[in-house]
Amino acid sequence: MQLIKPRSELSSAAPAGWPLLRLGFRPFYLGAALFAVLAVPAWVAVLLGWLPWRAPVAPLPWHAHEMLYGFAVAVITGFLLTAGKAWTGLATPRGAWLGLLAGLWLAARLAALVAPYAVYAVLDLLLLPLVAAVLVDRLLRAGNRRNLPLVALLLLLTAANAVFHAAMLGWLALDPLRPLHGGLALVVMIECVIAGRIVPAFTMSATPGLQLHPRPGLERAVLATTALGLALWVLAPPGLPTALVLGAAAALHLARQWHWQPWRTRTRPLLWILHAAYAWLPLGLVLLALAMAGVVAVSAGLHALAVGATGGLILGMVTRTARGHTGRPLQATRAETVAYGLVLLAAALRVLLPLAAPQWLAAALVAAALAWSAAFAIYLVVYTPWLLAPRADGRDG
Repeated sequence: MQLIKPRSELSSAAPAGWPLLRLGFRPFYLGAALFAVLAVPAWVAVLLGWLPWRAPVAPLPWHAHEMLYGFAVAVITGFLLTAGKAWTGLATPRGAWLGLLAGLWLAARLAALVAPYAVYAVLDLLLLPLVAAVLVDRLLRAGNRRNLPLVALLLLLTAANAVFHAAMLGWLALDPLRPLHGGLALVVMIECVIAGRIVPAFTMSATPGLQLHPRPGLERAVLATTALGLALWVLAPPGLPTALVLGAAAALHLARQWHWQPWRTRTRPLLWILHAAYAWLPLGLVLLALAMAGVVAVSAGLHALAVGATGGLILGMVTRTARGHTGRPLQATRAETVAYGLVLLAAALRVLLPLAAPQWLAAALVAAALAWSAAFAIYLVVYTPWLLAPRADGRDG
């Protein structure tokens, strides 16, 4: 099963052009994986004083911003440009147009390190509005309004990014990390929407006889409560009301995942990684709730969402969708299974070990960075040849 079952007309075009620029997932998945391999170890080395830092952006804002708008946004862009074609039956950017979008993403990552801050900010703010414009055009032309909320989330991500850059430039008297927390909250909401569609669908397709009947009331409650809890976390002072809403959201996510019967996927790595990563989402919400009550540091919940949920879901999706859209079997090899284990290990080391043994924080950061980097390095080794080559079945895409 591919990401989304394509319309019949999508297979009619003959393959043309450089394979890397035939569909959005190819350059953006490749760039995101390479960035993941390099950026996290570099950040830890700078944090521990092992590597000098001379970029115009301070190290902490750079790390927090770039893991969102460098790493996660690249995967979201690749996913949506690929899914958008399947959802609508209309072509999404390819060739020079896709190369321009990928080049813009890369230019912003480099500008953060070497260019004046204003140049970096301008380059960084251009990509998401362009992607949103592409998607809204295709969705409206195809009469597909169901996916328009995803466009709204992209525009909200752009707004949060603009607030971050304005704060960094001194135009707003605001802690720049606050809009980045907002950006993470929006990424989590995108994950909630997409996971609610694909995880049960993939689970049913791979499990003969399994029927997961929709529960619209539960789905609405999950999304509404999660959105409210995250909004309070970003915008309201810490306190018991925010903690209670976040705790309620966590409980609803657990009910949602229980309905998906994750235990049925234990022999299928391409599936269990999605369920295992999703489990970090309610854990992250619980840790944020405890942080709002003053029990733990905010960093624990933040990294549960960023490393465990986001990192795990991303690795699960960039393997599954790249396999499907390069014409390869939807079956993980040992290498991919090891990568899944490593990204989950990175989350445990980054979140749980410092909670249990704060004196081991430095060692936990190093070990987590190595596990994270190794997971995405495995992806690069296995998938780079496929992303650079035509589809194995000869079709376009």
